[in-house]
Amino acid sequence: MNQLLLTTAMAMISVGAMAQSTVVTATGTGPAAAVQIEPEYRTKIRSDVTEHKVRPVQTRVKIVVGQPVPREVELEAVPADWGPSLTKYRYVYSGERVRLVDPSTRTVVQEID
Repeated sequence: MNQLLLTTAMAMISVGAMAQSTVVTATGTGPAAAVQIEPEYRTKIRSDVTEHKVRPVQTRVKIVVGQPVPREVELEAVPADWGPSLTKYRYVYSGERVRLVDPSTRTVVQEID
């Protein structure tokens, strides 16, 4: 049964990845599947965060890819101009890095340094 669920999930992820634009692709399985972002969009995201003077959050827990963001940390909406494939995520700015977060699980899926 678990193998069937895993196979079905992998098929759904690969179909979803093919349907996305060339800007972002998902690889792997589960909520912490890696999100790949083209370099020019990474630069745009970093400059947007610094130009808009987004205040970094301070936490006692280090925010890292694959781990959930603490509940007390407010997640920010991803602007539409970061790409339509990213708007399903939220982000948090911490330690001079932008981290994309899956809002349903609060898991960090990508770090943009």
